Amino acid sequence: MKAMKRSTLATLINATLFSAVAGTSFSALAEEEQAKKNQLEVIQITARKRVENAQEVPVSVSALQGDNLNAYSSAGMDIRFMNAKIPSLSVESSFGRTFPRFYVRGLGNTDFDLNASQPVSLVVDEVVQENPILKGFPVFDIARIEVLRGPQGTLFGRNTPAGLVKFDTVKPSQEFDGYAAVSYGSRGAVDFEGAVGGSVTDRVSTRISALWQEQEDYIDVKAPGFEKEDSLGGYSEQAVRVQFLYEGDDFNGLLNYHYRDLDGRPIAFRANLIEKGTNNINPLYDNDVVYHDAASRSTQQVETQGLSLKLEWDLPEHTVTSITAWESAEIYSRADVDGGYGPNGSGISGPGLIIFTSETADVIPEHNQYTQELRLSSNFSGDYNYQVGLFLFEEDLMIESYSFDTNGYDAAYAQYGVQNGYAYQDQDTSAWAVFGSFDYTVSDDLKVTAGLRYSDDEKEFYAKRTKNPTPWNGSPDVLDGTANPSDSHVSWDLSATYKLTDDVNLFGRVANGFRAPSVQGRILFGDEVTVAKSETTNSIEAGIKSDVLDGQGRVNATVFYYQMDDQQLTAVGGDSNFNRLVNADKTTGYGFELDTEWVLTDELNATFNLSYNKTELEDKNLAVQVCAQCTVTNAVNGQGLAVLDGNSLPHAPEWIANATLRYTKELEDGEFFVYGDMSYRSEIDFFLYKSVEFEGEALFETGLRAGYMWSEGDNEYEVSAFVRNLFDEQVVIGGVDFNNNTGMLNEARFIGAEFKVKFF
Repeated sequence: MKAMKRSTLATLINATLFSAVAGTSFSALAEEEQAKKNQLEVIQITARKRVENAQEVPVSVSALQGDNLNAYSSAGMDIRFMNAKIPSLSVESSFGRTFPRFYVRGLGNTDFDLNASQPVSLVVDEVVQENPILKGFPVFDIARIEVLRGPQGTLFGRNTPAGLVKFDTVKPSQEFDGYAAVSYGSRGAVDFEGAVGGSVTDRVSTRISALWQEQEDYIDVKAPGFEKEDSLGGYSEQAVRVQFLYEGDDFNGLLNYHYRDLDGRPIAFRANLIEKGTNNINPLYDNDVVYHDAASRSTQQVETQGLSLKLEWDLPEHTVTSITAWESAEIYSRADVDGGYGPNGSGISGPGLIIFTSETADVIPEHNQYTQELRLSSNFSGDYNYQVGLFLFEEDLMIESYSFDTNGYDAAYAQYGVQNGYAYQDQDTSAWAVFGSFDYTVSDDLKVTAGLRYSDDEKEFYAKRTKNPTPWNGSPDVLDGTANPSDSHVSWDLSATYKLTDDVNLFGRVANGFRAPSVQGRILFGDEVTVAKSETTNSIEAGIKSDVLDGQGRVNATVFYYQMDDQQLTAVGGDSNFNRLVNADKTTGYGFELDTEWVLTDELNATFNLSYNKTELEDKNLAVQVCAQCTVTNAVNGQGLAVLDGNSLPHAPEWIANATLRYTKELEDGEFFVYGDMSYRSEIDFFLYKSVEFEGEALFETGLRAGYMWSEGDNEYEVSAFVRNLFDEQVVIGGVDFNNNTGMLNEARFIGAEFKVKFF
């Protein structure tokens, strides 16, 4: 039971409960014993590539681990479970379980092309995951997730002007331990994950982690002539991670291999899901119904793998670290993008007006990413320490885009589903950087850090179309385009931490971030390759990190302001299924973040987190194409383009709030627990322009988990029941604008039960 109690100590709630805790009185003996049991855990993070107390790091950072992480990721959830679970972080995808798009402080990228560049980087076990398909690797056997807000251009560098999401997996150790968990839930979903590790020799240890998830198709097709029950929504996914750790007297080596295989269905597009003139959901729809005429061919197959080798030498006053890594991704994703059946004028089409049919596939047949990082870190006992390093990045990427003919009235049409368009992209990226970070202790209370990074980035891009799927537009079948952008930049940051008391730290940080030029050449439906020049960000933030109530409460707060120059934006859709890159002259953002954790009693823990983000585009000359059928509320210029000046960014909610509450009670020889959580994100715009239909409503989701834990021999057991999206909140979370008012829905309510065993 002692181990189980420790695992429940690290969480949470609102500052409004402060007085209730502060007013509690204890006897001297009880108080001493309670302090041992009820103090919050010290959260150790590696946000600056060395292990540090999160309360002493001059960065706005949140960590997700332990009970919170376990509850949020239950029900076989993919990485999108992180949406609105951390202040200033939102996550969405138009691909379903793959291709997540991250937004921090409102900054992200709505681009759905497989070559999309994002300003929020994902780093797993110290290796950057650049391609968007790499970012969707399942979340299992994870020790901690860290979200670093604001530019991280010094130590992490590449594509981090908005922030960084960092995953650290559980590492091998000499101690034998492991776990196995299996759950069953709604729609026939089965979820198994487990890990086992321990010593191989007195120097070598290993850990093997595995995941298997499966869900049956549950979405019915009701398009006339194409009716079929249980046609979409299912998936089968397997993943494994194998690690070997060698620990010598002054040398460590860690080998990591990971593999993922997904065979499933893409996210369900729903034609005219949004009623024209409103942002209401069409009453024809619920989560179990679509009206596709191409559902039988919809598929999503993903395979990723990677290998990394981390070598670390401990010298008398320095540590030398080398991280060599290879990552690879392949995907074939085919979907009914118009979300309906039949073209306009066919006599049989719907729901609503379908201007033309759209069935497409996006493919990565070949991809390789190679990275090398080499750094030297000092371990001086005095007032001064530093890190310096070198980073190399190479990526070879090929993308294929296909279009298919679905203009027939029914499946008997001779050309039904036959390929009628093809284009491909080929891109080679080379980048390198040198960086340094320097820490100086001015006094016992004041510490300062300065960082500098020089980055050099170059791309060679070629795209070619060999078959135009829309010949009526006058464009040729054969078309090609090239781009070779390159740039270099010096990023920097300066931060300070001041110890106001033993339990309160103040911090301030100014930082500069950089994203190299991006290329968009998905010319299947367009005739141009567009390039966005480099964007840069200057950010200033200040905050307080405090432990209160003798370690039973924690309150961290940050205020920030940033200005991004030449922000890279993607004009998605508009008049065709095509993406164009543009640069906004200036983008500003400001707001605050609040993280709190509380131990309320011996049996009750809580958290409450809140963020506010206000973003604004400032460019009077920036205008983009608009939707086919929606009601645009922006000013429209003489060319029929929406003027974006003054708009907020897409998928940038002003408010994000989340809270958790955990109750535990000793019962017989075990412990009963109830864990509840809620998350809220306010309204969002799906696209750069504003419209009535494509404004997503606020999303409020609640989860609940209850169960019983007990120990027997060397093992710990847990049986629980859980529900995600308790109130079955149904909200449109994304749209497709080039044809009709197509939309996608959030995940429906999920109910399940789980059995878990931990062994030591």
